[in-house]
Amino acid sequence: MSFMHYNNKIALVDCNSFYVSCERLFNPSINKKPVIVLSSNDGCVISRSTEAKNLGIKMGEPYFKVKKTVKENDVSVFSTNFALYGDISRRVMETLKQFSPQMEIYSIDEAFLDLSSIKNEDLLEHGYKIRKTILKWTGIPTSIGIGTTKTLSKAANYIAKKEKSGVVDLVNSKKINELLSRIKINDVWGVGKQLTKFYIRNGINTAYDLKKIHNNWIKKNTNVFGSRTAMELRGHPCVSLEPYEEKRKNCCVSRSFGKKVTNLEDLNEAITTHCLNATQKIRLDKQTVKKITVFIRTSPFQMKSNYYANSKNIDLPIRTNDSIVIIKQALSALKSIYKKGYRYQKTGIILSGLKDADIYNKNLFSTINNDEKRIKLMKAIDHTNIKYGNNALSIAQARLKKRRNTKKQYSSKINTACFDFLPTVKIA
Repeated sequence: MSFMHYNNKIALVDCNSFYVSCERLFNPSINKKPVIVLSSNDGCVISRSTEAKNLGIKMGEPYFKVKKTVKENDVSVFSTNFALYGDISRRVMETLKQFSPQMEIYSIDEAFLDLSSIKNEDLLEHGYKIRKTILKWTGIPTSIGIGTTKTLSKAANYIAKKEKSGVVDLVNSKKINELLSRIKINDVWGVGKQLTKFYIRNGINTAYDLKKIHNNWIKKNTNVFGSRTAMELRGHPCVSLEPYEEKRKNCCVSRSFGKKVTNLEDLNEAITTHCLNATQKIRLDKQTVKKITVFIRTSPFQMKSNYYANSKNIDLPIRTNDSIVIIKQALSALKSIYKKGYRYQKTGIILSGLKDADIYNKNLFSTINNDEKRIKLMKAIDHTNIKYGNNALSIAQARLKKRRNTKKQYSSKINTACFDFLPTVKIA
């Protein structure tokens, strides 16, 4: 196994209870109070404030199970607002770019920074500066963990979330083993449920236990990923920073309905909207699609005799990212798998076999299909939607204003990308 240089200094910056923090930006009255954010259709808890965690509300718990706790403790509840969270995330990431030429955006609320150019004795102060700047420029609180590997920076970040300072540096720490012994094995980055059970059966209960286990035992009893995790905990870099985001190979857009759907017309509207969202994403990445998959299903929790799920693949003759072409093909596929008499809970599409648009030249049918005009039309749609908000310009078949199928009972209705949704301030 080949290792990278040992001068690594990597910081993991993680936004604290990100969705909750975004909602608090525009609602100061819920600061220091229990707050939760629910998943699509208000199904499960996907973000919790510290106060909500202390009440025993668990991540991923169905909302109906915590309603009693919410009511008894006056917990503020919000439906997901991805337009808001996406925009705030973009602002946080743009701010982080000021501190490192090499950055890997790991998720909507996490990023790894290469701090190898910073002197060891300046790392902690640099971490404080990053945290202070993000809070000042975006209003989002963060925790920062610094280590010589990505796994150690994750471990440092886990500890930082429990520290008042919000920043932990394991590069200069003389208590690494003591700190790693505070991290349960299931909280170690890269250790899943099954591996956790296996480790615990073999007396490996903490990150420190995994660190001190002989590597030959790890290799023999787990796999290469388990070995990498153990090596990284010892300070040997095995997982490199990936500053350049790879383009997606597939794009899936799906959504569960707030209320069950029975007729084809409503499914058509949902599939049309999914196609519009998916094609906009791949056009922004300058990609084209070769294969479309359309799927529908009823609830898996209802009686087996009433369960139905199906999908259909369509191999396009010519690569495209044209919304109109993809919608036409997707609706045709939907019609062929739709069955009357069922109450559908979920539908979606998958665009696969994605490739860069500019590596494919014009074909025989380019002129016949008015490709140049259609490309300009798609660009105009994307430009309008980016400037004025998603679905500002759409296709009539989506019937977006008519649809009321998505449950968002607790939506804050804040959209920082649209002036109409921004909060107003009254001056007396």
